[in-house]
Amino acid sequence: MKRVVVTGLGAITPLGNTVEIFWKNILAGKSGVGPITKFDTSKFKTHFAAEVKDFNPESFLDKKEARKYDTFTQYAIASTDQAIADAGLDFTTMSDDQLAEVGVIWATGNGGISTFEQQLAEFHQGDGTPRFSPFFIPKMIVDIAAGAISIRHKLRGPNYCTVSACASSNTAIINAFDTIRLGKANVMVAGGSEAAITEASVGGFNAAQALSKRNDSPETASRPFDESRDGFVMGEGAGALILEELEHAINRGAHIYAEIVGGGMAADAYHLTGTPPDGIGATLGMKKALNDAGISADKIDYINAHATSTGLGDLSELNAVKNVFGDSPVIVGASKSMTGHLLGAAGAVESLISILAIRDSIIPPTINTQKLDEKIPEGLNIVLGKTVKKEINYVLNNTFGFGGHVASTIFKKYEA
Repeated sequence: MKRVVVTGLGAITPLGNTVEIFWKNILAGKSGVGPITKFDTSKFKTHFAAEVKDFNPESFLDKKEARKYDTFTQYAIASTDQAIADAGLDFTTMSDDQLAEVGVIWATGNGGISTFEQQLAEFHQGDGTPRFSPFFIPKMIVDIAAGAISIRHKLRGPNYCTVSACASSNTAIINAFDTIRLGKANVMVAGGSEAAITEASVGGFNAAQALSKRNDSPETASRPFDESRDGFVMGEGAGALILEELEHAINRGAHIYAEIVGGGMAADAYHLTGTPPDGIGATLGMKKALNDAGISADKIDYINAHATSTGLGDLSELNAVKNVFGDSPVIVGASKSMTGHLLGAAGAVESLISILAIRDSIIPPTINTQKLDEKIPEGLNIVLGKTVKKEINYVLNNTFGFGGHVASTIFKKYEA
């Protein structure tokens, strides 16, 4: 099968709206969490989230066009514009046949949920006469970001959306990887976006007892593996990757960040929202990713853990890591301590971190964790509070979603 490399990156995040600003803040151990500004939280149990700051869609879309898109699609377009430019791709110079070999697989867990809430609120506040916007459905549906990216750049290759809750964008990246290595495209835009900091989302996750309620100290609320963790912190944003067939990238002189070499998908088959204590699904996903990459577990230098800061979820994942890696010196980190949990976009944004860690030979810190849960398996090397300088050849990135979805990817330092 064909080799697949990463040639472009883009980011819209709670810690910055370009890749390099985002990465600088990640390495500095900054928190992107603060009070929610999008709505009045006074009647909610959780008053904070990791919001995107200083985002203006009219900096890349005209006002009329921007109004056609929900925020999750605006984030998708902004991040993919960055990634395409970073990759040095100029689609306007390509023939129709060449554009037919460029596709988009874009993920989201919630799609246009803010549009859905707004339109229903206006309906119920009115006189009962249906006066829905003609853009209601195309703004709301989950596949529309993939379609909008394709339309914007005239990309006529494979085009669709993956939805597997918080594993969605890792699933998109794996599918894009498979599409290229099976010879069905030369270039794929892959990633995910989420804009779900809304009344319904926060209220729903509160009802499910999933969100942290540490309102007195929002910036320290996301504390993976800590004995006092009390739930995840919702985030928003987007991460975009350009995946490219190796020879195609070499022939056009592209800069290569890293190679993607493995993807594993599995299921917990256990519970709608919970994870099994033994981590069976995560164990299977990681083993499948290693098998796909053709490497043994001891080759992995860094695991970017899913690590949402939930009581059962963190332990389930670390039990799975112990199952797969034993006493291997692999370093485990949790970047959600800084970004919060970007739901369907988490895998893509954490892929950026994985790739940049390889590029710069550095592992980001896990912040806020003061005392490790005593139930964590012994022998795991969890990085806390500081960066670790280390040559990194392989990174494994984990994502898990409600419904038991598991998706793990492996990135490798590129070698000609």
